[in-house]
Amino acid sequence: MATLRAGDVGVLLAGGGLVAVLTWWAWGGEHGDNAVIRAAGQVVKTAALTHAQTFAVDGPLGTTHIEIEPGRARIARDPSPRQLCVRQGWLTQAGQAALCLPNQVSLEIRGRTSAYDTLGY
Repeated sequence: MATLRAGDVGVLLAGGGLVAVLTWWAWGGEHGDNAVIRAAGQVVKTAALTHAQTFAVDGPLGTTHIEIEPGRARIARDPSPRQLCVRQGWLTQAGQAALCLPNQVSLEIRGRTSAYDTLGY
């Protein structure tokens, strides 16, 4: 195999830089302003992402615990069997959501604009 030449290295670096910029542009969204908490399809609470707070929301299986810190929110504990909404982790960008379907509780981050449309996701 021949060794890489200076032009080859330049093309690889330029391509890697382009991929990094496009990834940041495509996946970097606006940070959210509010957290919308729903239970059984009804809005239970809308909270600003400006200071730390916790909420307990009752569902058919039990209580879901939601944590909010400045700039982010997550579902900390949930009685659902597979814990998918807890594994979602911290939500920071507008349009992100964590759904605890067995317990009928959801957490959504809202902002001025959404990073993506849920229909197109």
